[in-house]
Amino acid sequence: MTTTAADYAWFENDFPDIADAYCFTLAHDLSPTELMSRLDGRPKAPLHGMAAVVDATFDQYELEKGDHQLVAMTTVGDWTLLIEPNGYLGVTEDRALPASAGACWVSRFVNVNGLGTFLWAENQVLRLCFDPMYPGERWGTTPDELLEAMQQTGFHLEEEVPETDLSSPAAFALAEHLTGIAITPTLLQDTLFTCATVRTR
Repeated sequence: MTTTAADYAWFENDFPDIADAYCFTLAHDLSPTELMSRLDGRPKAPLHGMAAVVDATFDQYELEKGDHQLVAMTTVGDWTLLIEPNGYLGVTEDRALPASAGACWVSRFVNVNGLGTFLWAENQVLRLCFDPMYPGERWGTTPDELLEAMQQTGFHLEEEVPETDLSSPAAFALAEHLTGIAITPTLLQDTLFTCATVRTR
């Protein structure tokens, strides 16, 4: 059964502190240690649960004046989940594409203005990129490969503007379609996350 946007409706309700601005990335066959090496990260103390990660992220931002941001990681199957509250490195091509060498990289980002990015890369090649609010405008080497999956997960590909914007939960559902990894409330609430700081510039 295909996961759809409806399966991620809980995210905005259960995690309002991060739901307005975030970047979630799944990197295949890269451990948290290897991923941080590729992003030039500096280890920090682990944190339990997303609420603690969000609080520490904003404390870190004030401390470093935005030059570095806190990120949280955990291993899920063969993937590392990288979470950036109020971050965007996972969809920044000059950082994400080099980091995807020899790996699959699936990332989705939203900022406080509602702008977003869905990015799928493999071995430094950008396969697909688009703003989830405007899924009709896609680029990459295979921009149409996931069209059927995009429709099934809840993206609105017609010209008419939908009554309800489901772009953010649909992006989570599409990432699960690509990776097989489900993001759940329990995962975000109960995980002891490996943490690091990463430069933003």
